[in-house]
Amino acid sequence: MPSLAEMLAKARRAVLRRGVSEEDADELVQDAFLKIEQYERRHEARSREALLVTAAVNLSIDRTRRRARAPFVDGADVHSIADMTPDPAEVVEQQARLRHAGEGLAQLPERTRRILLQRRLEGLSYAEIAAAEGMSVAAVEKQVARATLQLMQWMAEW
Repeated sequence: MPSLAEMLAKARRAVLRRGVSEEDADELVQDAFLKIEQYERRHEARSREALLVTAAVNLSIDRTRRRARAPFVDGADVHSIADMTPDPAEVVEQQARLRHAGEGLAQLPERTRRILLQRRLEGLSYAEIAAAEGMSVAAVEKQVARATLQLMQWMAEW
């Protein structure tokens, strides 16, 4: 009598020969195994291996037929067909939020704004900004912190 691993491998190979993907084959074999486990609680099987292989192949046939009849019913491809673009109201809201953030940024002193943008948008280190601005690293850190706090308060009021 073959071991469980050998039976599962045989069922998997049978399903793969039908053109099923490896991920689907594993899933089908597992489903078939669960089905025969339930079947064997009520009935006696002459060959557990034959029952497993037959169940796995039948499940693959059922899945193929189901996909042919209703290709969009299977939930696996929902994200590929879903429209992920924001709705017009969200676009308008985000544009208004961006304009408001721009207004808050414009209210910062010119040097502070420049330092914040170099840090946040250009990704420069504090040391690089300090060297370019002729300041200490601590002073640059303070400028970035103050500017960030001011912008957060500005956006919270909106």
